[in-house]
Amino acid sequence: MDEVKENMQNALHHFEEELKNLRTNRPNPAILENIAVDAYGTEMKLRDLASVSVIEGKRQLLVSPFDPQMLGTIGKGIEKANLGLKIIVEATNVRVSMPLMSEELRKGIVKEAKDKSEKAKVTVRDYRRRANDKIKKQKIDGEISEDEKKKAEKLIQEQTEQFCKKIDQFCALKEKDILEV
Repeated sequence: MDEVKENMQNALHHFEEELKNLRTNRPNPAILENIAVDAYGTEMKLRDLASVSVIEGKRQLLVSPFDPQMLGTIGKGIEKANLGLKIIVEATNVRVSMPLMSEELRKGIVKEAKDKSEKAKVTVRDYRRRANDKIKKQKIDGEISEDEKKKAEKLIQEQTEQFCKKIDQFCALKEKDILEV
C-alpha cells in the first residue's frame, strides 16, 4: 500500500514540476531552471550555472551566473530553448524580458497543461492497475482472503481518486494563472 501511495505521490510531484516549466504572463524563475546550457564541455541545467530572480515592477527575470565567463553561453542556451523571451546580455548578468502572451499562445499553453494533466492521471491509474494485479495474484496464491482483497482494492481506488483530484486542482490553478492577463 505504501509503495502505491509513494508512486502516486511521485507522479503528482513530477506533474507539479512540469507545470512550473509552463510559461504564464507573470515572470517566474522556474521557467528557466531546467533549460539545458552547453557549459564546460557538457550540458548542464541553468539552475546549476546561475541564480534567477524576478525584477520587481518589470516583466523581467535577472539571471546572475556564478561564473561571469558563462554570460554568453547562458544567453544562447535561453534563446535555444525557444520560449519566446527577449534576452539582453549585460556586463555581469542576463536580463530576460517576458513579452505579454497573445490569447492564442495562452490557450495553447493551457492545452499543453491539460495534456500533461491527463498523462499524470494515466500514470496514477497505471499504478492502480499494477497494485490491483498484485493483490489479485496474492489472492490466487492464498496469501490474502477475499475480504482483504476487496478492502485493499477499495483503498487503492480511494487513493487513485484522491491523486486524480489533486492533479485536476493543480491544473485548474495553473490554467487560471496562464489565462490571467
